[in-house]
Amino acid sequence: MRTKSVGKKKINIVTLGCSKNVYDSEVLMGQLLANGKEVVHEDKGDIVVINTCGFIDNAKEESINTILEYVEAKNRGEVEKVFVTGCLSERYKPDLLREIPDVDQYFGTRDLPLLLKHLGADYKHELVGERLLTTPKHYAYLKISEGCDRPCSFCAIPLMRGGNISTPIENLVIEAEKLAKKGVKELILIAQDLTYYGLDLYKKRALGDLLLRLVKVEGIEWIRLHYAFPTGFPEDVLEIIKNEPKVCNYIDIPLQHINSDLLKAMKRGTSHEKIDALLAKFREKVPDMAIRTTLIVGFPGETEEKFQEMKEWVREQRFDRLGCFTYSHEENTTAYVLEDDVPQEVKEARVEEIMELQSQISWEKNQAKIGQTFRCIFDRKEGNYFVGRTEFDSPDVDNTVLVPAENIYLSIGEFADIKITSAEEFDLIGELV
Repeated sequence: MRTKSVGKKKINIVTLGCSKNVYDSEVLMGQLLANGKEVVHEDKGDIVVINTCGFIDNAKEESINTILEYVEAKNRGEVEKVFVTGCLSERYKPDLLREIPDVDQYFGTRDLPLLLKHLGADYKHELVGERLLTTPKHYAYLKISEGCDRPCSFCAIPLMRGGNISTPIENLVIEAEKLAKKGVKELILIAQDLTYYGLDLYKKRALGDLLLRLVKVEGIEWIRLHYAFPTGFPEDVLEIIKNEPKVCNYIDIPLQHINSDLLKAMKRGTSHEKIDALLAKFREKVPDMAIRTTLIVGFPGETEEKFQEMKEWVREQRFDRLGCFTYSHEENTTAYVLEDDVPQEVKEARVEEIMELQSQISWEKNQAKIGQTFRCIFDRKEGNYFVGRTEFDSPDVDNTVLVPAENIYLSIGEFADIKITSAEEFDLIGELV
């Protein structure tokens, strides 16, 4: 057994789940650093804080396995304390206390001051925008609101994150300015629902107002929009995307399904016809926009006919980027009373069908890019290639641009013009212009 350290304790933050959790971990690390604590991200430490995800079954399983792994390390004397925070412990704290009692303390999603207190630190209100980035230094997530007021029947996020609370524009501008001074060039705006931003503070949808302030921040060159809800999308944002060079011609708009009956059961507040009209408006206002969406297969009542309607719609819409997930039957959601009547193997087969179709669409779209030149930002060097992205691609989830590293050097975090020479389903290969 390792002897307990008597000097300064090193705190290891472990992040699971989505970009919102990445952001929360970065804020926690910034607070700890300001309190004079030694903090690392997913490295060895005396004290471990696990920021969990509790969204769907796979994420919950990963979170529980990670907790058990560190509890075992604690029992072996390899770490001194294990704390758990985030969505899983917000949602299942009583169960976790009963099932994994060796964790020193569980905290919810809005318990940051209490967590800091247990780590021997004070919450510093004056640290607006201070974070310790875990992403490459040239891009950062900017969380513009917390929680969600939408009633989607399949979604447990309001149970874990609470209702929507927008961050004031002034605070977000200060945060963006601080990030720019650290070398950040790309801001990725995130929230459970970008389109709802501002309704609580300003009594109107204020995403457009926020964008017009952020484009004035010196040093920021790309601003990207993630997680825009389709119902009530503010149309002034389309004009801003079209007219402001800093705002990427890109939108991530999770549509979930297209069958009107299922959309009603999902409580999405929209229909097949309304979604088609919205997508047509996007393409009319911003013809070069890359549209990313996510879909759910296997929702209760999804017959083969309803699935085929969605598949044909994907074929017609030809999304630039698309992700697909199996429905997860989540307790305490309003859909939980419905019979989870699509077998798991059918759900998985349907995901494969959609993704195979999307792979072909992506290949065809990428072939059309051969010979074109794109301004790209480069994230890393991997093997014999520099790996970058166009404005139409978000990190980790979208296509990449690969440039052979023979006889050239590209600076990580910098922009370069790349001519596309060949293409695969999800990668473009190019050369420096």
